[in-house]
Amino acid sequence: MTTAETSENGQEAAGGRQAKIVALVVAVSFFMQILDGTIVTTSLPQMAASFGVQPVSMSIGITVYMLTMAAFIPLSGWLGDRFGARRIFLMSIAVFTGASLFCGLSGSLAEFVLWRAVQGAGSALMTPVGRIIVLKNARKSELVQAIALITWPALTAPVIGPVLGGFITTYASWHWNFLINIPIGILGIALVLRFVPEQRETNPGRLDLVGFVLSAAGLTFLLAALELSVKWDGGLLPIMSMLAAGIVLSVMATRHFLAVDNPLLDLSAFRIQTFSMSTLSAGTACRMAINATPFLLPLLFQLGFGLSSIAAGTYLLVYFLGNFSMKAVTTPLLRIFGFRAVLGVNGLIAALSIVGCGFLSPQTPPFFIHALLFLAGLSRSMEFTALNTLAFADIGPAQRSSASTLSSMLQQVSMLLGVAVAAAVLNIASALRGADNPVLADFRWAFVVVGVIGVVSSLRFLQLPAEAGAEVSGHRKFQKN
Repeated sequence: MTTAETSENGQEAAGGRQAKIVALVVAVSFFMQILDGTIVTTSLPQMAASFGVQPVSMSIGITVYMLTMAAFIPLSGWLGDRFGARRIFLMSIAVFTGASLFCGLSGSLAEFVLWRAVQGAGSALMTPVGRIIVLKNARKSELVQAIALITWPALTAPVIGPVLGGFITTYASWHWNFLINIPIGILGIALVLRFVPEQRETNPGRLDLVGFVLSAAGLTFLLAALELSVKWDGGLLPIMSMLAAGIVLSVMATRHFLAVDNPLLDLSAFRIQTFSMSTLSAGTACRMAINATPFLLPLLFQLGFGLSSIAAGTYLLVYFLGNFSMKAVTTPLLRIFGFRAVLGVNGLIAALSIVGCGFLSPQTPPFFIHALLFLAGLSRSMEFTALNTLAFADIGPAQRSSASTLSSMLQQVSMLLGVAVAAAVLNIASALRGADNPVLADFRWAFVVVGVIGVVSSLRFLQLPAEAGAEVSGHRKFQKN
């Protein structure tokens, strides 16, 4: 081996280590952000008592956070290009951490809602800008591992968040569910300053204000309608009105982006099959089915099985272990089989495991429940990593910012859509029985419906070319001589 080759290999190894470090740094911040969104739900009754309000009133804190985040997500890519992704990422972590401090110190519902709104603004910038940083620092051959590293917070935090939140609320106080973000946030800022290089686009252009207003309003109304569909008791008219407004504004935003010279969001990424399928069509349906599972499982174990929150949490930890265990084999499997086979076959396994959860009962042997949950966690982890990686396999440098923003927007929609569909099936099944609360049979219908959605989406992935994303996965289609 020549000296030049040795030097080149050394530079590639150093670049690979740098990409991995940057992805880990971004993952720390993602973990803080996603953990906060799941941990707070367990402490709402205690917070309501502390503020002197009814527990149902506390839902406004979650709603405001979600709506503020929806409003600012469309702006994230442009801000990263205009002021530098590293600088905006640092600002988002600082805003989120500072708002967490004041959420924990809030003495009234009004104060809490104010700081939750600020938290949502910081959260809106964190995910898409953090992903942009990872994309800019990783070569295509390193993308699977980098995306896997920043995907694990989304897989683990929703599972361990309720368990950790219940423990903190029981043995400390609800304040610490927010104050726990302070050391994580400070660590994240220090790591970004130390390891993440500054990168800025040379000519990001002027802010497309009209596009921002239309896209932000459209996404906000859409997510508000999906959120209210789960917990609103005031009839369908407000929900349908918000949904209609969201659709109309989103269509107007799309037409605007296609008509102007320098749009806030470049929609050309949707002309790339790997991006459009993994984010917009089959990807949205797949994420919707899988995202419904962490919502349904705690309710199944507590309402359907009659278990305590702690006992239900032990089952969820098995689900978490499945999520975590798949990371080591994700890259080799994608290299051997390619994205089409993994997304199709593994997606089918994930969907069937969801259906299987609907047929669990208190009489099911614990070993079988553990095995099924572990399998569901394994397949969930693989599917999300493959989806998130394939989405950016063919995205060019000029499309990264918009593609990351669009991906974040669609993931928010799919997450709430999954919960909304699952909740709707539960409510319909309960109403048909003339009951107010779901029982075990109602959960069976919910799991089957979302599982069937997953089956259909997994079959859709089989329409991908065999070589889709091969430059990223290392897989090559065998050609017949």
